[in-house]
Amino acid sequence: MDIDVLGALSVRENGFSIMPTAPKPRQVLALLALHADQVVPVSALIDELWAGEPPRSARTTLQTYVLQLRALISTALERDPAEGHEEHEGHERSAGPRTAKGVLVTLPGGYLLNSGGGTSDVREFDRLAGMGYRAMDAGDFPTAARLLREALSLWSGPAFADVQGGVQLDMEAKRLEETRLCALDQRIEADLRLGRHRALLAELTVLVSRYRTHENLHGQFMLALHRSGRRGEALDVYQRLRATLVRELGLEPSAALRRLQRSILMAGPELAVEAAETDGERLVRVG
Repeated sequence: MDIDVLGALSVRENGFSIMPTAPKPRQVLALLALHADQVVPVSALIDELWAGEPPRSARTTLQTYVLQLRALISTALERDPAEGHEEHEGHERSAGPRTAKGVLVTLPGGYLLNSGGGTSDVREFDRLAGMGYRAMDAGDFPTAARLLREALSLWSGPAFADVQGGVQLDMEAKRLEETRLCALDQRIEADLRLGRHRALLAELTVLVSRYRTHENLHGQFMLALHRSGRRGEALDVYQRLRATLVRELGLEPSAALRRLQRSILMAGPELAVEAAETDGERLVRVG
C-alpha cells in the first residue's frame, strides 16, 4: 500500500486507488492512512466524523463506511498489478495473498490499516528530516540542506488538502504543518550558513508575507538582506514585524530578535552575522 497525505490524499493498494468519493468515508480513510499499521480507536473515528455529537447510529454507520472501504480494497486486490502504473518498483509486499479484511483490520476497540510494508510520505518525511537535523547538529550544513530540501519536496500542498476534515484531522494537519515549518526553518538556516543569502531572498519574501508573526523566518530574512548589503530593508522587516506583533498579539519581539536588530543597526555585515550566530538563543516562534 502506498500512502500520501502531504497534499491531496492518495491511498493505493496493489497499484490502484482505493479513494472513496463520499466525504465521510474519505475522512475515515485519511485518519486510518495517517496512522497506518496502528490501531485507530473507534472513539477517535466517531469524534472525527461527528465532532462530539454522534447520532445513535454512529457505530453502525462507521461500520458501513468500513465496509465501503473494504469493497474498494477488494476491487484493487482483484485487479492485475501490471495495470497499476502508479505502483512503485521494488515495492515490498507482505507474505501471502492480501484480503480486504487483512488490509483494513477490525481489532478490539478500533481499526487498523495494514500497509503491508508499503510507502508513506509522512514516514519518509520524518526519516529525511531526522537525518537532516542530525547533520545540522554535527555541523554538516551541505548534507543538512540537501536532506531537508528533499524532505520538504514531499509536500505538494497542505496535508489532507482535498479531505473535509473534522476535529481529529484538523488537529493532525496542524501538527504536520508545524513539522514542515520546523524543517523549513532548519533548511533555511543551513543555507544561510553556506552563504546562500542572496538565493534565499525571493523565498523569504514570500514566507514572511505568509507567516506574518513567525519570528524565526523574519530573523532569517533580516540576516539574508543584511548579508546582501540591504541593511535598511533588513531593519524595515524588523519594524513591520514589531508593528504586527504589537497590533495582533499585544507582544514585543523576542529578546533574541531585538539583539539581532541592534547588531544590524550598529555593526557591519560580518559582525552582525557573528553576533547572531553566537547569540546562543534561538528566535522564538510566535506564530
